[in-house]
Amino acid sequence: MNWLTMHMIKSPAHNARTLLINAVRFPETLPQLTLTDWDLLLRIARSKRLLGRLHADLSRLELLESIPTAAAAQLQAAHNLVRHRHTVLTWELDRILWALNEIKVPIIALKGTAYIIAKLPNSAGRFFADLDILVPISRIAEVEQKLTKRGWLKTQLSPYDDRYYRLWMHEIPPLRHRERESEIDIHHALLPRTSRYGTKLDTMMLFSESYSIKNSQVRVLGAQDMVLHALVHLLLEGDPNEGLRLRDLIDVADLLCHFGSTPKFWKGLVLRAQQFQLERILYYGLRYSQRLLAVQIPNSVLQSLTQSAPKLPIRWLMDWLMPLALLPEHPDYPQRIAVFARWLLYLRAHWLRMPFLLLVRHLTYKSWLRMRGTQRHVEIKPQDLQQL
Repeated sequence: MNWLTMHMIKSPAHNARTLLINAVRFPETLPQLTLTDWDLLLRIARSKRLLGRLHADLSRLELLESIPTAAAAQLQAAHNLVRHRHTVLTWELDRILWALNEIKVPIIALKGTAYIIAKLPNSAGRFFADLDILVPISRIAEVEQKLTKRGWLKTQLSPYDDRYYRLWMHEIPPLRHRERESEIDIHHALLPRTSRYGTKLDTMMLFSESYSIKNSQVRVLGAQDMVLHALVHLLLEGDPNEGLRLRDLIDVADLLCHFGSTPKFWKGLVLRAQQFQLERILYYGLRYSQRLLAVQIPNSVLQSLTQSAPKLPIRWLMDWLMPLALLPEHPDYPQRIAVFARWLLYLRAHWLRMPFLLLVRHLTYKSWLRMRGTQRHVEIKPQDLQQL
């Protein structure tokens, strides 16, 4: 073992990453942690919004009474807030269905809302802020008009931002209820219209494979489509402040483990990715789910995606960037290299989101607004401060 390897193993950043990943992968070992380890783990898990997940795992294993009382109290508080958010989201979905009942539009619940109503494993302990739905693009104006008449208000945006949403993106500007202040993201596709990926991703094909929950008006994506959407959200929607989120990769891993017990799921997943031209996205998702979270993936599936792998230098670069961006830092020893990795992946997400000239125009305009101090103020919602 050389000096560099020894230094990395003993570094605070490495210890922080190992602590959280082991907590997610092996929750049964949590009662063995020292008080010092618990103090660090709670700080990291809170920053990654995974406290609720730790509570769910320990509750399932009946180990909550085996951990320090103070740690259990923090996890219980996180659990209470998660349950509240789940109640809020399901009630908001109920109100949306009520508001749209007259027009009989097909609706697919996306992401967190779908996980909750379908009772999928990754909903346990997961904090979800907003509600996302998918409707056919031919009905989206009708849906927006109906909801605004029923109490949801349009977000106040500049003319440029409103045009950006409606012409280039895969959703309209968010709506917020005037009383409950809950926010809805209404999608008509899973990817922006200008995206380099998924040019063959026809939204109506998603509806054809979706299924209803309890014979209601709302539907959820099919298994393969749900995994691909989670990967699109993880790898193509960069956030300059938060970067790639470990909890999103955990969502992917949970979905793969849940649906992967059926052999035909894997074959269907590869075929669906090929159908939508998302093979590279699936390649990355499976690669890092396996490498970082030890998800068991059939060798035949990995072999079938070898043609979709990037060239070796790009693969090496992504193998360096992804762990830095996804895995947590020690809260007392932030790393500039991790900030740099998140910034590069943010640029990558924008590069894949729109053509070069359009991207330059967009970023130049937004930078100009920021320098002038005229950028629209973004309200921070209370639930965003909970850091779960």
